[in-house]
Amino acid sequence: MNTLKIDLPERMKATWVTRYGGPEAIQIVDVPLPAVKPGMVLVRVAASAVNSGDVRTRGLQAKEPVKTLMRLVLGLHRPRQPILATVFSGTVAALGAGVTSFRVGDAVFGSSPGMRYGCHAQYVAIPASGPMACMTPSMGFAEAAALPFGGNTALYFLEKHGAKAGESILINGAAGAVGTMAVQIARNLGLGVTGTAGGKNEALVRGLGAHRFIDYTRDCIFAPGIRFDLILDTVGKLDKAQAKEALKPGGRFINTCGSDVAKENHRQVERLAQWYDAGKLKAVIHSILPMDDVQGAHRIVDTGHKWGSVVLMIRQEEGQ
Repeated sequence: MNTLKIDLPERMKATWVTRYGGPEAIQIVDVPLPAVKPGMVLVRVAASAVNSGDVRTRGLQAKEPVKTLMRLVLGLHRPRQPILATVFSGTVAALGAGVTSFRVGDAVFGSSPGMRYGCHAQYVAIPASGPMACMTPSMGFAEAAALPFGGNTALYFLEKHGAKAGESILINGAAGAVGTMAVQIARNLGLGVTGTAGGKNEALVRGLGAHRFIDYTRDCIFAPGIRFDLILDTVGKLDKAQAKEALKPGGRFINTCGSDVAKENHRQVERLAQWYDAGKLKAVIHSILPMDDVQGAHRIVDTGHKWGSVVLMIRQEEGQ
């Protein structure tokens, strides 16, 4: 039996990918609310974000043979899950049987695990044991939605590859959604951070905690004699052989755009919330758009040159 605080509607608004293609392939539709099964939490979504994974899925953006593999996994002619987005912030609207870790009315944020997507909608069902946590009082809905994609990705890869205090790291794409989180998290973990981005983003990257900045449009990323313990490529554009030559003995090269997909969990989201509340993690937001302008949000991400996150307000009145 679900525990409900208010009566729920039978249908909701959601973005819907009608086919693989450009942003024009996305429409706003009315669909039934997701079922609240045992162990699940129904979240009334206030904000989400459009990230690189969303545009890659929408546009089937990959070269062969990866593109064919994507069709087999995602769907032949359109995504099997046509409601995209993996991040959300909002309030708990209903609880499935057996859920005791959250209460109706809690302000929460996090990710839909795996390939569930579904967050570009007025309601989304999330496993109570999944990558979700309560928002801190200092968080707004827009800020909370901007944290999980980059934050969980950066934290997963840094932890997996044993990043530790005193080591040096080069972060390529330091101004993007993942890069801006990686700079801050690496700094919080005690690493010496070098960030690469276009020169116009130097103040942003340094302000987030980078000790050194490289303008990739002007300078060589890999300078003779400079070596790193870790190189984190958040945009998948570094030459792997060159990167490995720039590593110290025992160094690790990490490509967040490769075959290894970040696995989010509750502990990661809790840690992001703690850092945010302590003033050690900032939400970096490029723009905030209403749900009705989801096509515009996708166009911004499609450029490949936005900084931070593009937030989509699902419920405008909750994001003020």
